[in-house]
Amino acid sequence: MAVVTRRHPRIPLAELCSLPSFYLPVVSWKGDRVAFYWDKTGRIELYVMDLSTREVRQVSHGEVPRALRTGFTWSRDDRFIAFGKDAAGNEQHDLYTIEVASGAVRQISSDPAAEEHAVEWSPDDEWMTVLTNKRHPSAPDRPGQINLWKIRPDGSDYVPLTSYPFPVWSGGQWSDDGKLISFTVNDDPGHLKNRDGYVIRPDGTGVRKVFSVKAGSQDLMGGWHPDSRRVAVTSDASGQNRAGILDIETGDVRWLTPEGVEEHALRFSKRGRWLAAFRNKDSEIRPILYDVQTGTARELALPAGLALGAQFFDDDQRLLVQYATDTARTSLISYDLERDTYETLLAPEYGTIAPDAFVKSEHVWYTSSDGRRIPALLYRPRDIARGEKLPALVHVHGGPTGQWFRGFDPFAQFLVDRGLVVLEPNIRGSTGYGVEFRDAAIKDWGGADLEDVAAGAEYLKSLDYVDPERLVVFGGSYGGYMTLIAATKKPELWRAAVSWVGISDLHLMWEESKEHFRYFLREQMGDPEQDRALWRDRSAIEFADRLQAKLLIVHGVNDPRCPISQSRLFRDRLLALGKREGQDFEYVELTDEGHGSADIQQRIRTFTTLADYLERML
Repeated sequence: MAVVTRRHPRIPLAELCSLPSFYLPVVSWKGDRVAFYWDKTGRIELYVMDLSTREVRQVSHGEVPRALRTGFTWSRDDRFIAFGKDAAGNEQHDLYTIEVASGAVRQISSDPAAEEHAVEWSPDDEWMTVLTNKRHPSAPDRPGQINLWKIRPDGSDYVPLTSYPFPVWSGGQWSDDGKLISFTVNDDPGHLKNRDGYVIRPDGTGVRKVFSVKAGSQDLMGGWHPDSRRVAVTSDASGQNRAGILDIETGDVRWLTPEGVEEHALRFSKRGRWLAAFRNKDSEIRPILYDVQTGTARELALPAGLALGAQFFDDDQRLLVQYATDTARTSLISYDLERDTYETLLAPEYGTIAPDAFVKSEHVWYTSSDGRRIPALLYRPRDIARGEKLPALVHVHGGPTGQWFRGFDPFAQFLVDRGLVVLEPNIRGSTGYGVEFRDAAIKDWGGADLEDVAAGAEYLKSLDYVDPERLVVFGGSYGGYMTLIAATKKPELWRAAVSWVGISDLHLMWEESKEHFRYFLREQMGDPEQDRALWRDRSAIEFADRLQAKLLIVHGVNDPRCPISQSRLFRDRLLALGKREGQDFEYVELTDEGHGSADIQQRIRTFTTLADYLERML
């Protein structure tokens, strides 16, 4: 007979959600300060830290966004920071500047129909590059695609630099001499996965493809070398992402990443001695420095975990890194390259929560239905009693081109503290395990990836401390899509399911999506008409009548990525089938939220909703 126990939680949910977190640290051009978003006051604000004195000063007072779906950038003289701000999570960002010394804010763009992302100020501070889907002047009646523009810092001129039908996925970095701007785009309609690197003059002329390893590969531009001739690049043409250095005049690439290793190039140091990259292995991220002259790799002396950023300062002698482990919240550290030591600049807070309440994850592998080995992170409570049977949850990440990492996961820690076992599988379609694995879900959402989720449930059932009758599937965005597919196509596996900002109808998603989201859908699932039968077979709305599990649907009303209509449609279908809201399923709309939020109060609301539901269902 299974032993079912009730554990005494050590982690208060509201306090866990309220612990201050910082986001998006960016070192100033002079290298003496770092700006970051921080919610220490209970609301996200912009702060600046002096890197020599460690003094921290709040710059904004309510002017910055609550949901962080875009970044910010320093002016070259370090007087101003440009940022984007939307309304209630709708991601229609307008552009603003804030004077660092005074905190004075100025709005420099206003287009309710466009999202705008500030990229980088020109070396002379006369312009700023922007990635935006504003309608191009030559096609004012056509919906905008994400393209590269430039704007005066006072907003007086706003000029398109590119007008591609496919999205400019990244770019807008200026060469140090100000003569070129780099970007990444695909102009090959026959290979939707394709990405190539380009440069363009600041006046919009002289566009030139400079980096293309092979048709269909993703060849991405990174930061410029200070010589304004070399660029950090990443390509997946070998089957793994690898970092290299491109000479834009000759087209020669010097590859640095060893064979079979997954790395992404980031940026050069100010003096050009080092190229920073990050290495992705077994769900860990580790910064790697390459000596530009010799190509020799240098690893940082950091414990296993999630280390991001790698920005140079202090005359290239130090690196600024965001660092976390599965049991330690994110800190901001300064890594001394001369001594191979590091110190904490911004330490994580824990309030009354004892850090030893958090459990380590295990990087495990399990076998899917076709024999494929699937990597995953497994969290389980400590001190499981002999014969104890615990409920378990399969948590599916977003994307699908995303990944679970061995950083701090407050949701997993909270659930484990309540006595749940949590499996976070990196199913087919995930990044970090090579190109073939990443592309294995293309034109197969709800196919092999669903089998991987189901196999994750079977793996949990094989653990002697898991109750096979109390399994849950949960996810957000693509994870919410997978939750609905798993609950309807594998209904016998689950006691409960939780879809957060999920997708139920691919054709409706297509109709309501922005142009860059449509591109991603086509890349991942083919053409909505030519592949109509596939799209219908992989839309959970077609199989709602098979639902057996108790279902919770949560969705932000202002979500532009996975519109609220996706959840409303599924709710209405359940009602038409005779399902009872409040008994067979529960439905929650978040009226002031979009595709998730980092805001403390919104985070508490979401976590409380999910935790309360799981407590009642399990």
